[in-house]
Amino acid sequence: MTEHYYSRKPSTDSNPVKWQSELKGNSFRFKTDSGVFSKKEVDFGSRLLIDTFELTRADGLILDVGCGYGPIGLSIARAYPEAMVHMVDVNERAIMLAKENASENKVDNVKIYESDRLNGVEEEGFGAILTNPPIRAGKKIVHDIFEQSFQRLAEGGELWVVIQKKQGAPSAMEKMKELFGDVEVEAKSKGYFILKSVKC
Repeated sequence: MTEHYYSRKPSTDSNPVKWQSELKGNSFRFKTDSGVFSKKEVDFGSRLLIDTFELTRADGLILDVGCGYGPIGLSIARAYPEAMVHMVDVNERAIMLAKENASENKVDNVKIYESDRLNGVEEEGFGAILTNPPIRAGKKIVHDIFEQSFQRLAEGGELWVVIQKKQGAPSAMEKMKELFGDVEVEAKSKGYFILKSVKC
């Protein structure tokens, strides 16, 4: 079976690199590696999600599903220091990198741990859940993330998703509307959609 960034234990030889990036007005130094998503830069979709996201409850719980080496969760945690950001991924190498990057960038309002989808998340009542979902893992896994997010959100909590039109945005919108009753397109750029649904 071909290995992907959503493999639990990447067997690709480690080849770490370090680089800097500006996210949501803050400078970050990231360490990344083979076997994780978008090793050489913060991918366009994640960056669009980071730039578009606004937290309505500044002291709430936030969850980053599929955090990779940490750009979304760490930039949101830095932008909203009163919030506690949970960051989860199925990829053990990604989790290790996210922890290193949190330490390197002195971001301490985060809790980083392994979870397949939201199965390892014990907290409930999140004010916001963000995800750049693993499209290549298949529609079932992506829709599982949406369903589990709905269950874990507080009343009034928001699910934020970045997805490309050609990689399933229409079916993602349909699923979110089915679960939440409505879905809004918060931003569109270069074929990427930022979708938001609110749990009422």
